[in-house]
Amino acid sequence: MLTKKTIREIEGATLKEGLGIVASLYPGKVCLSSSLGQEDQVITDAVFSNNIPIHIFTIDTGRLFNETYELLDRTVARYRQPVTIYFPAAADVEEFVVKNGINGFYESVDNRKACCHIRKVKPLNRALEGAKVWVTGLRAEQSSNRKKMDMIEWDDIRQLYKFNPLINWKYKDVLEYIKAYNVPYNSLHDKGFLSIGCAPCTRAIEPGEDARAGRWWWETSQKECGLHQTGVK
Repeated sequence: MLTKKTIREIEGATLKEGLGIVASLYPGKVCLSSSLGQEDQVITDAVFSNNIPIHIFTIDTGRLFNETYELLDRTVARYRQPVTIYFPAAADVEEFVVKNGINGFYESVDNRKACCHIRKVKPLNRALEGAKVWVTGLRAEQSSNRKKMDMIEWDDIRQLYKFNPLINWKYKDVLEYIKAYNVPYNSLHDKGFLSIGCAPCTRAIEPGEDARAGRWWWETSQKECGLHQTGVK
């Protein structure tokens, strides 16, 4: 387990330093789950540009925007480093579609969460098997739910540390980093899409709206898909 001293050291470090410390403490056991959002692209740049031994993967739900696939291509070409892609189990998707229809997630919150579980949560759990640290691009500013998160948390469900190095960053900090290091990002961000997920479940936000208001906009839920929910302390 990480000591309080080590956690304080990581919390007080720069992005590059923090990632380096975690990677050295758990060699070969640190993973970044990238949704290819701006925050994840910042961390990806820090990892690849500084040759930090952290494995980066993404999940192709099968319903992503074409712009997201284009960004994945540009990212791999830019850094010449692999990004592992995980897919949902075909049988799970087929069963959901047969039972609920191709867009059945619009019908109820339960249906939507079931779809997210099949297309995102189960592939994530598979990708994190054997990992000791899960790196994310979460920021406290993104939603009320994320304001309660710490930089380093223990995930009881997956039995690993969850490291959120950008938790205290403001959106302007993310944009400044992207500009300073010419980090590739999704062109949809320039069209009002701050948080980008599956195409049928994402819209651009209006001025003054919460950053995640465009996700599952037809719901009044907490705007989470289940990846960053319970079991963390």
